Amino acid sequence: MKPNFSFLFKLLILQYLAVLSISQEFDFFYFVQQWPGAYCDTKQSCCYPKTGKPSADFSIHGLWPNYNDGSWPSNCDPDSVFDKSQISDLISNMEKDWPSLSCPSSNGMRFWSHEWEKHGTCAESELDQREYFETTLKLKQKVNLLRILKNAGIEPDDGFYTLESISEAIKEGTGFTPGIECNRDSARNSQLYQVYMCVDTSGSNLIECPVLPRSKCGEQIQFPKF
Repeated sequence: MKPNFSFLFKLLILQYLAVLSISQEFDFFYFVQQWPGAYCDTKQSCCYPKTGKPSADFSIHGLWPNYNDGSWPSNCDPDSVFDKSQISDLISNMEKDWPSLSCPSSNGMRFWSHEWEKHGTCAESELDQREYFETTLKLKQKVNLLRILKNAGIEPDDGFYTLESISEAIKEGTGFTPGIECNRDSARNSQLYQVYMCVDTSGSNLIECPVLPRSKCGEQIQFPKF
């Protein structure tokens, strides 16, 4: 009896698609906000967007699918390219809350395209392109880090604060433990750079982080002016 090569081929294709779909599922999102004062106070420096200097507030870095073991998927669908027409009515909010500080100065499109193609395409099982950006903007409104920190007496005044006090203030304000990432300025000061909050796969609800990124922070953290 001859083997049915057509059937075997179809079986292999189905197995491949099953593996592909599994590899693109994820367990939670990191919602990451960055402090522009720390981003700009590094060797690489920064360039303000073409719309001008952003406000002295935390800005969105991204919404990143992650696995519970600390790894993450990326660039899941090379055919799903960024399409600004899908978010045309969100652009003004994105310019305000999700500005690009990289050089050369830009209108943000390259930054947003990178975030969609690297991270957003791995969330397409839950959020289409418009939903991805809209959901991230809503999270920014929900997690007002600057207000939370100021309410705890932690101000962007070049002062130094303990990692514990910053973490506790954010936990008090949101109900969940944040991940804190620092960078170092030219004087080797540890600075408050990025804050990671964890979000369920719908992008709607904050959750306790299954795994937190390494902080790379000293005991005393500077909150630089911007």
